[in-house]
Amino acid sequence: MLSQNDIELICRASHGDPFSVLGPHPHSATKVSIRCFLPGADMVQVLRVSTGKVLGSLKKLHPDGFFEAAFAFPRGEPYRLQVDWSHGVSTEQEDPYRFGAVLGEMDVWLLGEGTHLRPYEILGSNLRQMDGIDGVSFAVWAPNASRVSVVGDFNLWDGRRHSMRLRRECGVWEIFLPQVRLGEKYKFEIRTREGHVLSARSDPYARQAELRPATASIVAPMPALLPSQPARQKANALNAPVSIYEVHLGSWRRIFDPATGQQRWPTWDELADLLVPYTQDMGFTHLELMPISEHPFDGSWGYQPVGLYAPTSRFGSADGFGRFVARCHAAGIGVLLDWVPAHFPSDAHGLGRFDGTHLYEYADPREGFHNDWNTLIYNLDRTEVKNFLIGNGLYWIERHGVDGLRVDAVASMLYRDYSRKAGEWIPNKHGGRENLEAIAFLRRVNEVIGIERPEAITLAEESTAFPAVSRPTYGGGLGFHYKWNMGWMHDSLNYIGRDPIHRKHHHGKLTFGLVYAFNENFVLPISHDEVVHGKGSLLTKMPGDRWQQMANLRAYLGFMFGHPGKKLLFMGCEFAQEREWNHDLSLDWHLLNNPQHAGIQNLVRDLNRLYQNTPALYQRDFTPNGFEWIDHDDAEHSVLSFIRHGDDPSSLMVVVCNFTPAVRESYRIGIPHAGNYRECLNTDSSHYGGSNIGTPLGRARAEPKPWHGKPYSIVLNLGPLSTVMIEWKA
Repeated sequence: MLSQNDIELICRASHGDPFSVLGPHPHSATKVSIRCFLPGADMVQVLRVSTGKVLGSLKKLHPDGFFEAAFAFPRGEPYRLQVDWSHGVSTEQEDPYRFGAVLGEMDVWLLGEGTHLRPYEILGSNLRQMDGIDGVSFAVWAPNASRVSVVGDFNLWDGRRHSMRLRRECGVWEIFLPQVRLGEKYKFEIRTREGHVLSARSDPYARQAELRPATASIVAPMPALLPSQPARQKANALNAPVSIYEVHLGSWRRIFDPATGQQRWPTWDELADLLVPYTQDMGFTHLELMPISEHPFDGSWGYQPVGLYAPTSRFGSADGFGRFVARCHAAGIGVLLDWVPAHFPSDAHGLGRFDGTHLYEYADPREGFHNDWNTLIYNLDRTEVKNFLIGNGLYWIERHGVDGLRVDAVASMLYRDYSRKAGEWIPNKHGGRENLEAIAFLRRVNEVIGIERPEAITLAEESTAFPAVSRPTYGGGLGFHYKWNMGWMHDSLNYIGRDPIHRKHHHGKLTFGLVYAFNENFVLPISHDEVVHGKGSLLTKMPGDRWQQMANLRAYLGFMFGHPGKKLLFMGCEFAQEREWNHDLSLDWHLLNNPQHAGIQNLVRDLNRLYQNTPALYQRDFTPNGFEWIDHDDAEHSVLSFIRHGDDPSSLMVVVCNFTPAVRESYRIGIPHAGNYRECLNTDSSHYGGSNIGTPLGRARAEPKPWHGKPYSIVLNLGPLSTVMIEWKA
C-alpha cells in the first residue's frame, strides 16, 4: 500500500524512485491503482484508450495535486488522463509514468561497461515513439543524484512534475514525455545526495541550445547517419595536397543588418554562400573551423564549450551546420573542426559538479583544475567520460559529415605537470609526469575513428617533443594522422621577424626544422594564436617599411608552401590583415582596395593552385626522399635553396629563398639534371606587389658546371626578399 510518506516525498520532489509510486500499479488480483501528481489540477479522470470511455475519477489525496484511484482494468492496457485545471482549462494527456523503460538492456550494459560508441543515440533528448505514442525521451547520467527531473516550458519549469527513473546499473536517469515536441526548451533539475537542489543544468548531449546569455537546451532532430565517403579519404591522405584555411566564423565576415543598423553574425546558409566560394576561389583544400560547439563566452572563441554536441546557435539552428558541410563537400572542400576534450568551463549550467559531485572532472584540483584557463579537466579515468567524448567525436563525423578533428591543447593533456609548479601536480602510478589516462584516451579516440570512419583524420595541437604523436597506436604512437609543427612556426617567425641585416646570424632558425621534419606527419601552422594577445598581425611581425613588410610576407609565404608539411593559414593572413585579430570585429576586407594587399591575396591564391597542381610539393611531405638540400649554408647572403621530389622522378620543384632586400644577380645553384628549368612562381612579381625582378623570361638552362655537389647548375636573378619556385621536367 502507498504510504503517506511516499506521497509527501513525491509532492516535495524528494522521492528517489517516482516510478515506484506514480503511474499504474497492481492493487489487487483484479484491480490496478493509477496515481499521478499534477500540481494545479482540480479533478483528474481516467480514459480507456480502447473505448474512449471514462473509467472514473481519481481521488485527490494531497492538496498539492496527488491523485489516486483503483480500477478494474487490465494491467498494461493504455489509458489517458482528462485533467480539469484550477485556472479553468481542461486537457487530455498521456501519463508519462505509464510507459516502460527508455534504455534497452544492451544500452544499459554498454554504458555501464564503457563501450557504447554512440551514447548520443540514447542519452540527451531524442524523438521516439513508445506504445505507438510520439514524444521525446530524456536520459542523463547523474549517478550520485538523489533525484533528477526534466524541466521546461512544457511543465512550467517545475521540477516536481517530471521526476525521472534511475537505471542503477549505469547511473542514468530517464523518462519519456509524450507531450514534448521539437523546439522545446529544457534542462535537468538535480537534487544532490545531501538534499540540495542545484541550478538547472543544460543537457550534456543536447544537439541545440539557446543563444547566450540564455542557457537552455533545445529538443532537436537527430541528424541522419551519413554514409562513408571514400573520396574524402583520398582528399585527406598523407600524400594529398592539404592546405587549410583556419576560420573564426563569428569574425570572418559580418553581415550588415539594415533593420538595426548593426553588424551581425552570418547564418550557416550565408556562410555557405560566402565562405565556401571564397575558400574554393583561394584554392584552399580544407576549412578548419575554430570550435563551433555551443559556448557561453564569446571571448573564449569556442575553446570553452558547454554544449559539446550542439552547433552554436550564433549562426542559426543546428540543421544549418549540416547544410554548410554539404555545400563545402560539393565544392570539393574538406571541413575540420577544432575539438576540445582537454577541459571545460565551470559555468553553473554546465558539467562542473554536475550531480553535486566531481562527475566529469577530477576531484583533486591538482588533477582537475587548469591553471592557464581557469577551467576544469575531464576525468579520463572514468569510462562514462571517455564514452561522452569519443561519442562526440564520432557524432560530428558520422552525423554532420566533417572530415576530421583538430584536437586542441594535446600537450596539456599529455603531462600531469603541464603549467604546474612543483607540489601542484600528482605523479602517475609509476611516479612519472605523463598522464597515462589521457594517453590511453587519445589512442582510443584515434583507433575508434580509424575503424568506424577511415575517411576522417585527426590532427594534434601538440607543442612538445612527445614521441610518435602521428604514428600508429600499434607501434606505440598516439595514432593521429597529423601534428602541428609548433617548432617550425616559432623558429621561422622568429627569423622572419628580425631585421634582414641580422638574419645571417640566425640562419639555423630556418634550417633546423629539417633535422626533425620527417619524425612526424607535420602541418605547418600559422594559426590564430600568432595574431592575437598583443602579438600583432602576421604583416606587422615583418621588419622594415611597408614595402619591405609586404615583401617579407610574400617571401615567407613562398618558403612555407615550398617547405615539407601540410599548410595552415589563419583568415586575414591571406590578404595581409594589418591590425591584430579581434573576435568581435569582421576582417578588414576593405584593405583589398589597396593593390599591395590584393597582391598578397593573389599570391596565396597562386601558391595554393601551384601547390595542388605540383605533386612534388605534397606527395612526399613525410619521407626524406621528398626533400633535398641544394644549399643550406649561405647564411652570409641569407639564401636557402632546396628541391622537392614527388613520386614521378621525371619532375621536381626547386625552391630558392632570398631573405635580404638585396638583389642577387647571376646567383648560381647546383641542380641534379640537365635540361630546361621554368619559373613557376616568383613572389617578387609585380602581380603580387613586388619589383618584378627575376630570371629573364623566367627560364634557365642547365650548364654542365658542377655546383653545390650537383653535376649541373643554373644561374638565377633573385629579387629582393623573394622566393622563387622553378620546375624541371624530363
